This record gives sequence, structure tokens and C-alpha cells, in this order.
Amino acid sequence: MALSIEQLNAAAPDPFAALLEGTYEHSPWIAQRAAAARPFRSLAHLKHALVQAVSSATEDEQLGLIRAHPELAGKAMVSKTLTAESTHEQGKAGLTDCTPEEFAKIQQLNADYNAKFGFPFILAVRGPRGTGLGKREIIETFERRLHHPADFERAEALRNIHRIAEIRLDDKFGVTPTLGNDVWDWHEQLSVHTDPGYAEKGQLTVTYLTEAHRACAQQIADCMGEAGFDSVQIDAVGNVVGRYEGTTPDAKALLTGSHYDTVRNGGKYDGRLGIFVPIACVRELKRQNRRLPFAFEVVGFAEEEGQRYKATFLGSGALTGHFDPKWLDQKDADGISMREARAIAGLKEEDIPKLKRDPSRYLGFVEVHIEQGPVLTELDLPLGIVTSINGGVRYVGEVIGMASHAGTTPMNRRRDAAAAVAELILYAEKRAARDGDSVATVGMLEVPSGSINVVPGRCKFSLDLRAPNNPQRDKLTADVLAELVAICDRRGVRHTIEESMKASAAPSAPEWQQRWEKAVDALGVPLHRMPSGAGHDAMKLHEVMPQAMLFVRGINSGISHNPLESSTNNDMQLAVEAFQLLLDNLASETTT
Repeated sequence: MALSIEQLNAAAPDPFAALLEGTYEHSPWIAQRAAAARPFRSLAHLKHALVQAVSSATEDEQLGLIRAHPELAGKAMVSKTLTAESTHEQGKAGLTDCTPEEFAKIQQLNADYNAKFGFPFILAVRGPRGTGLGKREIIETFERRLHHPADFERAEALRNIHRIAEIRLDDKFGVTPTLGNDVWDWHEQLSVHTDPGYAEKGQLTVTYLTEAHRACAQQIADCMGEAGFDSVQIDAVGNVVGRYEGTTPDAKALLTGSHYDTVRNGGKYDGRLGIFVPIACVRELKRQNRRLPFAFEVVGFAEEEGQRYKATFLGSGALTGHFDPKWLDQKDADGISMREARAIAGLKEEDIPKLKRDPSRYLGFVEVHIEQGPVLTELDLPLGIVTSINGGVRYVGEVIGMASHAGTTPMNRRRDAAAAVAELILYAEKRAARDGDSVATVGMLEVPSGSINVVPGRCKFSLDLRAPNNPQRDKLTADVLAELVAICDRRGVRHTIEESMKASAAPSAPEWQQRWEKAVDALGVPLHRMPSGAGHDAMKLHEVMPQAMLFVRGINSGISHNPLESSTNNDMQLAVEAFQLLLDNLASETTT
């Protein structure tokens, strides 16, 4: 019989701990301490109380918890002394059926890991979807984490223990995160499309209007159609627009969505989570044959990352009326202009102005996004409330010096373009650090036609500057650009610099932030308010309508723009449920 929250809340202390036996390996003290947080409002509330019991424990108690876990494919497995839960988990990951080579590899990793950290390697082998990791992925994770600093790895071990406990609790409660599973699966299915040159390497790269990009658009459109949207179209910039009409034809709409393009060799969830979560909401509304007193418009924005062309926010910019026709002449690395790429995709230039939305017809814009950072995972919280999006500006530049012989050109006679850019990078790093909360990044560097024995005559670079508010961003920008001029003057080189994107800081609209807070609180999840250091499509929509965002925790220390980017089915489930509550609450507001 499945366990219930009501049963736990009513239980005396000892029966309470007994009901949760096996959730945390050989550590009943965790449940005993978590009992003080009763009454629990939800399973999510219980999970957090257990996490807090571990978080507030001493370091020795935490180490004891880690050491209570068996090694992967270790002695306990061989001697068949694992707990029933561990036996099931390691079996599901195939660890009970290793080849001799795999077993020997894992044994060596166990020995190396224990020698370095003094505790066993802990991994939630049932994985982010709950269906089990493959042995190759387990071994690769083992090898990667072996290089972590000790404090970092201890925290990562505890996070994996909490994930193990979460899955075990779902089993005890008979709960399956069905919506989270569907959203997770949609991401996997979409990730099969990737640009040439990356597909062969097993890497995910989807840039604006490539064949893979167009395939993604069609797959998202098909997903929307299957979910029950009333209309679905791919618009004149490649946005995928699905609309679920309200109870009346003239009802205003709530706008949501995010982007489906990726960075090079990126993750599967950046942007796309904000498309699939509301699609799941519409599917459930359709299944219930239910309409809201407002229309619901979901947009898969075609471009946000600025990877193929210098311009960025092309998708959301078209909706705000800020698509610059001059962008059409920009060329990619292969010399293909945006105008040519659009022609191949069958998109018409004259239709772009028609995409501009009338803000008076919209209630606002909300966006769900993976956090892309370590804050939520370090706090052991599944969801975060965004208070503001940092302002940012991007440039592409080039320093031009003089290519010359590396052996015969004296150091005081050189006009080294790459050295000038290197000096700029170090200055930008130091200048941004001075603010405390600004960031500066040179993410792209290229010495065209470079050679090992030639002083670089040219060096191309990118520059990304961000700060919590516009004045701080502008002062940082002015200082960095002034230093670029000074460096070039001092070194006898010249430069070009072109602004490719500028976005103002976008504080969340208080009333929309409060709607997210109300929804998250109703789930029994503690509220955590946080700024967004990354730019999002919500920044563009902020220019014409109120907006607010919800962050979803990422695993693997919250890493993003990286193949390791991921989230769990449980956290995606909570994101869908939070969005459903926001829609329900907004419907109640609209009809009262």
C-alpha cells in the first residue's frame, strides 16, 4: 500500500521514522530530525525537510551518511549484502551484469576515489529520468568527478544521495512524475537534430535556419498539434507559434515561450524547457476539455544565442518590432548571408513586420528556464523566482597589427594583434571583478591564417559584458572600450568593434513575480528569489509588456551551455505544476 502525507503527519516519532526506512541508506536519524518540520503540505515539502536535516547536520554526520552507501559494483554487490533498494538501483543500471573489463575499471576507479576522498563514490544511478544510467555514462561520470576538489565532491555526493532518496520516496508514495517524464522525453526526442560537423561527434548544435534548426521547428510544431493547440504556425523568422484560445474570441492572451536554438556543443534544456513545459500545460487543458478566460500563446523562439550570425534575439525581437533589416546582410562563417538562409527556408522578408505584437492584446509574458547556474542545486531547491535579468551588451571586434617573422622580429618592434587582445581580456576580467557582480567574457578568439612561427597580424574576438543594472553595465562597457583604444595606441595596432546586441536590465513585474511565488508556495517548495545573470527572451518582451520568470534547477552543479546540462523529471514535474497553478490562479483573477 502506498504511503501518504496524511499518514506521515499523523504518525508518532518512531513509526514516522519506520515508514521512511530505507530512504536514506542506514541513516534513520535523518527522518527522525525531519519529523520536526511537520505537518508536511506535500511530498515536495517532505523531500525538502529531509534535505534540510542533512544540510544542518555536522560534517562528521554527513560523512557518515556518505560512507553508509556501498561502492558501485563493489564488495557488497559481489557478496550480495546490498540493501534491497541498492540492489534494485544498481541492477537497473546494469552494474550487476558488468563485463570483466567494466568490472575491473570500476574497481580501479573505486580504489582511486576512496584514496583521494576517503569515502565511496555516490551516484544516483537511476539517473535524471529515473530509468537508469548506462554503464558508459556511469564510468565517464566517475572519471570526471575524480578530479573535483574535496569539498566540492562531498557536496556532489550529498546531492546524489538526495536524488537517490527522492526516487525512493516516489516509489514509497506510488508517485510517478508523468508530466515531468513527458517533458524530459520531448527534450530527448528533439535533441536528435544537430548541425553537420557536430552530429558526427555526438554533439548538440542547432544554429539559426540550418537543416537541423528547421527540423526542430517542425517537430515542435507537430508536438503542439498533438497537444491540442487550436492553431500552430512557423512564422516569418522561424518562430513556432501555438495558440490555445480562451473562452471568448476577443480575450487577451498570456504569452510564454523560449528559444530552441543552441550554442555549439550545448545542452538539451537551455531554452527548450520553456517551450515544452507550457505545451504540457495545454495538453492537460485539452484533455480536460477546459478553456481559460484568456488565450494562451506559446512561442518557440527561433534564435536567441547569436551563434550563426552576429545578431541575437531574432525571434523575440520580431515580436516586439525590433527586427533590424540590416541583419539580413550579415554572413555566417561559410559566407552565407541571413537573407540567403531565409530564402532556403522559404521565409519571406516582407512578412517580418507583420509579426509585431500589439501589447494591449496581451496580459504579459512569463518564461520557464533552466537556471544555468549552481545556486539552486547548492541550495537543494527545485525552483527559483527570478527578480530581474541582468543587462548586457555584446561586441564582435578585430585588432589589426602586422604579421611578421617570429624569429627575426624583435619584441620591441612587434605589432602583435593577439597580444593586444590578450591584454584586453585580462583587463576586462579585472575590471568586471571590481564591481563584484558584473561579468566580462571573451568567448571567441581567432587568429586568421595563424602559424606557429608568425607574429599574429590579425585577431578576431568577441566581448560579452553584463551587470545587474543599466548604469553599471554602461560604465563597465565604457571602461573596457576605452582600455581597448589605449592598448591599441600603445601597441601601434588598430581595431574595429561592432555592437551585436544590447539588452537593458529587466526587473520582473511585481504582480507577475508574485504569481510565480504563489504557485511555487502552493507546491510546498520554499521560495528563493534570485537575479538572472544570463540573458533571456523575456528581456526583449520586457520592452513592451510585463514579464517574470521561473528558474528550474539543473544537475551536474547547474552547468549549462555544455553537454552535461540536465535536469530531473521531478523538477520538470514541479515546473509544469507551478505553471498550471499560475494559469489557474490567473483564471480566477480574470473572472472575479
